[in-house]
Amino acid sequence: MTSTGMNMMSKHRGSYRMRIYERENFGGQVSELMDDCDNIMDRFRMSNCMSCNVMEGHWLMYEQPQYRGRMMYVRPGEYRNFMHMGSSSMRFMSMRRITDSCY
Repeated sequence: MTSTGMNMMSKHRGSYRMRIYERENFGGQVSELMDDCDNIMDRFRMSNCMSCNVMEGHWLMYEQPQYRGRMMYVRPGEYRNFMHMGSSSMRFMSMRRITDSCY
């Protein structure tokens, strides 16, 4: 992501909270995150994350474990289907909070 892209994101200094869902449209297994997750399979026994609801904070979602592969920026809101957002992978395996240390 370019530095211009990072400047467009507002700095979030509060809590972080996101629900991830195994299937699109908030279906299947659900888990809640309040901190970084380097592998949803190891932590939650979830094989996919195909939708999410970001309640607080700004996050980066990665298509592979250990924060690798293509990423997508998400801010508070509902994300029912990643495919509709231009993500060809349609699923994510790790998530990281965007904190002041990222700037």
